[in-house]
Amino acid sequence: MTSGRGRQSIKERREEKRRRQRLSVLLAVSGIALLLIGLAFVPTLWEQLQPVGEIVIPESQPRPMTDFNTVGDPDAPVVIVEFSDFQCPYCKLFADETEPLIIQNHVENGEVYFVYRSLGNFISDNIRRSQTESRDSAEAAYCAGDQGKFWEYKDIVYANWQGEDVGSFTPKRLVAFAEALNLDIDQFQDCFDGAKYRDQVMQDQIDGANAGINSTPSFLINGKLVVGAQPYSVFQQEIQDALAASGE
Repeated sequence: MTSGRGRQSIKERREEKRRRQRLSVLLAVSGIALLLIGLAFVPTLWEQLQPVGEIVIPESQPRPMTDFNTVGDPDAPVVIVEFSDFQCPYCKLFADETEPLIIQNHVENGEVYFVYRSLGNFISDNIRRSQTESRDSAEAAYCAGDQGKFWEYKDIVYANWQGEDVGSFTPKRLVAFAEALNLDIDQFQDCFDGAKYRDQVMQDQIDGANAGINSTPSFLINGKLVVGAQPYSVFQQEIQDALAASGE
């Protein structure tokens, strides 16, 4: 026969066992939670530990009447709107080879008003969906536009293109581009870190999709869709056709 004291001891041992079990479960859950939190910060920590690397400084390009993401006379008879992605190699090809000729031959004489717009997070979304280099670089360029250097920033981004979602446009490098252009870094980082132009970049993507755009670069020339980094001769003909249609 078990004494009252003995029954009490068994009860206490059982209660202590239950307490230890509850504590073990709590510690296990807490450990998993901390691990998940730690893993969430690993990419950010890894990025911060990576060196910025070499920054290529491109030669400055002459552009008349720049205003934020536009260049040329707003009253020009032909309006070209480019929808682009800084990660797109064909966008870089257009920027390097064709855009300067359009500016020299058609923007400077008042025929063309040129507008650059992003296509949101287009390429990153189509590669991994977990990366945001497309969106981030577009937002950074708009932030540089706040200080009157959208086009200079656009040039330096393309000059430092290394591939799609390979770390060319990490936040750390995007800030380094701003530093290389002697921007006010506090102002730039407030804009970039605060995602000031997130809505604008996402609206770019929506507007592009509404216009039937599903690849980069794509262009609206007085509303007509032209797809791809076409040679200058194609744009020249499209501009001449648009001028004729406008009576110019």
